[in-house]
Parts: sequence; C-alpha cells; structure tokens
Amino acid sequence: MKLVPIALFILIVIIQTSECSQNWFPQNLVTTIRKETSLIKDYVKEKGRNIKQFYIDNVRNKITSYLGLQRQESEDEDSSSRFKRKFKDYIEDAQAKDYMVFDSIAPEVHKYPCSKDDPTIEMTTPQLIAFYGYQSESHTIVTEDGYILTMHRIPHTRNTTDLRPYRKTVLLHHGLLGSSADWVVTGPNKALAFILSDAGYDVWLANARGNTYSKAHVSKKIDTYSFWNFTFHEISQYDLPAIIDYIMQNKGWDVKINYIGHSMGTTVLFALLSTKTQYNKVLRAGYALAPVAYMSHVRSPIRLLAKFSDNIAYLMKLLGANEFLPHNAVLRWLSKHACEINHYEEAICENSMFVLCGHDDKQFNKTLLPLILGHVPAGASTKTLVHYAQEIRNAGRFQQFDYGPEVNFVTYGMPTPPEYNLSRITLPIALLSADNDWLAGAEDVNKLYVRLKNPLERYVVPYKDFNHIDFLWAIDAPKLLYNKLLQLLDDGIVTSNVDLVSSNEIN
Repeated sequence: MKLVPIALFILIVIIQTSECSQNWFPQNLVTTIRKETSLIKDYVKEKGRNIKQFYIDNVRNKITSYLGLQRQESEDEDSSSRFKRKFKDYIEDAQAKDYMVFDSIAPEVHKYPCSKDDPTIEMTTPQLIAFYGYQSESHTIVTEDGYILTMHRIPHTRNTTDLRPYRKTVLLHHGLLGSSADWVVTGPNKALAFILSDAGYDVWLANARGNTYSKAHVSKKIDTYSFWNFTFHEISQYDLPAIIDYIMQNKGWDVKINYIGHSMGTTVLFALLSTKTQYNKVLRAGYALAPVAYMSHVRSPIRLLAKFSDNIAYLMKLLGANEFLPHNAVLRWLSKHACEINHYEEAICENSMFVLCGHDDKQFNKTLLPLILGHVPAGASTKTLVHYAQEIRNAGRFQQFDYGPEVNFVTYGMPTPPEYNLSRITLPIALLSADNDWLAGAEDVNKLYVRLKNPLERYVVPYKDFNHIDFLWAIDAPKLLYNKLLQLLDDGIVTSNVDLVSSNEIN
C-alpha cells in the first residue's frame, strides 16, 4: 500500500514539471489531479490557520494576561515596530558579514508559471499596439548628453480611413521602473494610451534613459557606472526637452502638447518647468497622476532605506551601484516580510515595482500578471532611488541630488542642494491622486497643490483602496480616473455634466 501514495506523488511531480513543455498526458486527468491537490493544500492551510488562532485566543493570550504581560501597544503598532527591528537587524548582520548575508536571507526569486496560450506575453510595446489593431511607430532620439532614447507612437485610432496623425497631441511619461508598455498592457478600452487614441489624440509614449527601450549611449557602455550616473534630474534636463522638441519638429512648432505623467513622470515635469521655464509656454497643460514631488508622508518600504541616504556609497552597495536590480536581495527581503504572500501574490511581491508602490488585490486583473511581469521592472538607475530616499530623509524636501557638503559646494556653490522652485511653474497643472497611495500621500499632494501658480484641478479618486499602481492597471481605472482625465483634457476646466463614478459603484 505504501507504493500507491509514492506513485501518485511521482505522477504529480511529472505533471507539474511539464507544464511548459509538450502536453503528452491526458488533460482531464491532469486537471482533476491538480484540482484535488489544490483542495487538499487549501484544507491544510486553513486548518493550520485555525490551530494558530486557537492557540492565540485560548493559550497565549490567557497566559500573558495571567502573568501581566499584555502588550502595551496595538497589534498594528507592534507589527510595524517588529518589522523595522527585523530590517535593522538584517542590515547590521549584512554589514558584519560583508554583505554576503543578503542572498542567503532573501527568498529565492519566484518565477510565475508560463503560459503557451497568450502570444502577447513576450511582445514589445510596438508589437502590442499593432496586435490590438492600432498603427505603431518607433522614433529614436539622441539627447544632448548622448543617451539614445526610443519613443513609441499611436498617431491615430484603429479602423480609420484617414491615416494622417491627429492634431490633438498628448505625451505620456512613465514612472520609476516603468516604460511605454505601462500605458498599453491592459488593452483597448482599458489602457490609457488606447482610450486617448480612440478619443482623437496623437499619442506619444516616452521611455526614459536606462529602461528597456532606452538603454544605449553614443559612447558609454551600459555596464559602467558612468552610464548609470543619473537621476530623475538628468531625465528632466535632457530626456524630456529632447522628447518635446522632437515632437514639435515632427508636427510643427505651433503644436500644443498635453503632458500626462505617472509618478516619476510627474517629478521630471515639475523639475523641468521649474528650471527650464520656457517649456511652460510650449506645453498646453500638465496632468499629474500620482504626483511625486514632496515626500514627507511616504508609506512605501523605500522609507526604510532613507536613513542610509546620507551614505551614498553604502546605499549603492546595498542596492547595486549601477542599475537598480530587478531582484536585488534587499528588495526580496522586503518582499518576504512586507507582503502577505499567497499563490499569485508571491510573484507580485517579489517584483520591485510592487514592493515599492503597493498592490490592490480588488482592482488588479490577475490574468494580466504574466504580461505585466514581462515588462516590469523595465530598468532604472540606483542613483534615482537614492535621490528619492534623500528627499524622504530631508523632511520630503523637493531638491536636487545631495552629494554631501564638499561636492555640493563644487556642484551647486552651496553646502546643500538647491530646492526646485515651484513658484516658477506657470503651466496649468491638474493633480490626480489617491488617498491610499504609498508614494504620493495626501498631505504631500496638498502641499504641492498650494504651491502651484496655475492649478487646474485637485482630483482625488473616489475609491479608498486605490493605490499608486492602480493609476495604470486598475480594473475600474476608466470609470474612476480616465473619464475625469478626458474631461480635463477636452475642457481644461471642471464641469458638472460628465458622469463620474462614485466610490459605492465599485465592488
């Protein structure tokens, strides 16, 4: 009888290890075995949780109560302090062992099960655009400092006989670790790029230096520090002007460009407009999704790294000196301790973008996970992350990179880095935010709003769990956000005749 369970176990292993190879086994039997195995696994997990809760309620709590050892702080507070203490111990242990402890503590990188049925998983942004029936273009731009950028474009909507590009123009700029793919992966009627195209806009999709589509330079090799020696400041001073100028050269110098940025895509806009003020007159308006400038109320795990941001060399050693590694051991440690892991969230929580930005289970389309993981993270410099960490450490001050007093004197002529002067921004700008955003907290967005000279709108998504990533991929993003955005693009003012969704309409 012992041979029966052993044979069954071997059979299950063979089936599972051949998921991505040729399907030689009867699929009905495979499905049945998987289903029964899943039921058994779920049953064991549930019983384990019940036993643990029984212990807490009937054993531990009674003993601690009898001995007078009740916790003086709330469970949430205790969990938060315990998490911080673990991270502190982890860093100290790593330092003592010359950082070799990182990969031994971090969980192994989880690989999401592959799918042979979805051809879009390995497609590039232009291929995805064409796959969904839209015309796709790719444009190559060289910045003043030599970075070679690739920009993607949807010049007009699908199924049209007029192939001339639309006059109305919009530029979309992704956030940290993102790319042009962020705006198209959810497909027609869901992805913002396609919604804008269907609304009659000529859609341009930027790719910042260092990401998948802009990882080249006229003279620097991509595996050197000199290539990755940039932050969002250089993107704002070189990439964004080159992109805007190229669009104007292509369409005419009188074209008015609507700018839509997400996260870092908003940071670079604020940095550009406050330093190269001529672009306030070039653009038509700015629309900031999850705007990031001031960072004093950040809830992202990036706040744990902020305390090390005054020691740039040390933080670079923690995170990688050049490219911000997609599966860096520190991030994987954070994912192990900061996420509630289950079957599919294991892949999400080991992805650096989700670790830093959060995850909304109710608004996330799980069927898109393999496609999203194929494009995210798209690449960024470690120095950019250090720049954001410096802002958090300095009470959220929106400033240029801090090299330390001595180098700051050489670079800026003062011991501290200059703050971006937002009073110089005259472009009409709308801020669209969410209360549950880990990176763009409500207090920080309010602080930004009152400093803008020409604010267009301060819109808060009417859904309490809406977070940083939801601005791109939420199931109900068209109802909760994009309808409002289209209204602002068309009118530039707030009107009352657009049917906007309320929070109680979302399940």
